[in-house]
Formats: sequence, structure tokens, C-alpha cells
Amino acid sequence: MGERNAIEKVIPIRLPNDTAYAAIPVRYAIERGQWLEAAALEVYPSQYPQAEAIMQFGRALGAARGGDVVRAHQAIDRLQSLREALMQGKQAYWADQVDIQRKAAMAWIARAEGRPEEGLALMRAAADLEEASEKHIAMENRLVPMRELLGELLLELNSPAEALQEFEASLQNAPNRLRSFYGAAKAAERAGGPQKVKAHYGQLVALCGQADTERPELMEAKAVLAKP
Repeated sequence: MGERNAIEKVIPIRLPNDTAYAAIPVRYAIERGQWLEAAALEVYPSQYPQAEAIMQFGRALGAARGGDVVRAHQAIDRLQSLREALMQGKQAYWADQVDIQRKAAMAWIARAEGRPEEGLALMRAAADLEEASEKHIAMENRLVPMRELLGELLLELNSPAEALQEFEASLQNAPNRLRSFYGAAKAAERAGGPQKVKAHYGQLVALCGQADTERPELMEAKAVLAKP
């Protein structure tokens, strides 16, 4: 993050450069589950609506999961404006990608506002739409798998067996993700699947074999695996 923030201006001005620059702090916050940090992200000014949308999605998701629905709705409104600008510019692919982000963020807003079924429907729609769409070279590595977010939402809504299915499905398309391994292990714990608990925690530990810091998820995984 320090190296990214030291860049005062992204040059040359190209879509892949702007999307990459926008994605770094959003990924950094989301991967660590730092929702308040995500909600407060500074929006990098870009001439590309799809690049700004990455930042607005991070703000919306972070605010919704952090309980600040007012800020979340503000970011959603901006996402809708960016989507409309892309539609007017005849960039249907990117308009659809922003709509996926908008649906996912709205899912977590619905969860925060006490509308879980609506939230699940929105999150499922976002996951299905993402998997049905092609990747673009400007975002070959997508911001965060929507199906992983669906698993996290199901886990929060006390549906661990369904959550486990979604985490494992997400890992098929986006392998070796710490949050998916951890989510799958937690879901298996609550669904009563001890073999899968150890399997997913074992994969998490292997993934972090050369990590230079001890993530809380890693410490928890090692503690569970150390038990007889």
C-alpha cells in the first residue's frame, strides 16, 4: 500500500492503469475484513467510470457491512450514476460489471436493514451474473469473487451448509483464496463437518506457508489443527 500511495499520478492514462490503481486499496481493505476502512476509502479521480466504480463499490460494501447504511446508499447512488454514464457511452460490458457491484452492495445493505431474503436474492444474482460474464484484461483478477461474498452472507444468516457449498463453488473459479478457505472452514464447523474443517484449514495454512505475518485466520486455523 505504501508504494501505491507514493504514486502521485498514474501515467500513462489508460484504463488498465486506472483500474489497477483503484483496486489496490479496495482489495487491501476487503481481504482483511476492514469494513470501516473500506467505507472511508478516498475516491481516486479517474476519467474512466469503471475505475471509479471499483472505489465506490468498496465504499458501499464497507459501509453496509460496517453498519453505516447512509454512507452505503450514497455510494450506491454514485454507482448507479456511473452505470448510466457507461450505458450512454455504449459500454454495455462495463455497465453490466458495475451493475453486478451495485447488486452485491445492495445485498449487504438489505442485510443491514433487516431484509435478509432480499439480500440473498441480490447476492445470488450478482454471483450468477459475474460467473456468466467474461473477464476483461483491465480486470483479469476480479476485485472479489461475488460467490465468496454470497457464502459470507449465508454464514451471517446462519445457513452454514449452504454457505459451505458456495465457498467451495467459489474456490473452483477463484482458487487459493484465504477468505474462501476460512469461510469454508467456519461453515463446516457450524454445519458439523469435521473432515472438511481440517481440510480447509489445512489448505489455508499451506497457502500462508511463507507469510511474513500472522493473520488472525491463520492463527485460528493452526489452533484448530493442533487439537487432537
